Amino acid sequence: MKYRFFSFRDRIQSFRYALRGLSQIIRSEPNARLHLVATILVLLTAKWLKISKSEFCLLLLAVVSVWVAEAFNTALEIMADLVIGERFSRTVKKAKDIGAAAALIASIGALLVGVLIFWPKLNIQIPHFS
Repeated sequence: MKYRFFSFRDRIQSFRYALRGLSQIIRSEPNARLHLVATILVLLTAKWLKISKSEFCLLLLAVVSVWVAEAFNTALEIMADLVIGERFSRTVKKAKDIGAAAALIASIGALLVGVLIFWPKLNIQIPHFS
């Protein structure tokens, strides 16, 4: 294959591959569908509450981190399953569990960012029981 320094055709094709991968994640991973719903709700809520640009940037970083973690976790699981096939491997199970933990950590972090930004703006009072 001949090396080309830069090709718009190749760049467009690489975007197609990436979009196909995103589509595959959404179609095959139930958690990715939850992330999609959460992403839409976060963006709509941010618009509704007219949050600041810096708050929006923090929310965007949190949302993106969840999607990146989910994508890497999904890729790790697919590759692990390809390598071991139907066999059981404690090592592969450990790797898959750690990948899932990364997605969970990113999700919890994003939830905390959302709560810290949205909660004060929603003016929700927690009832006090005496």
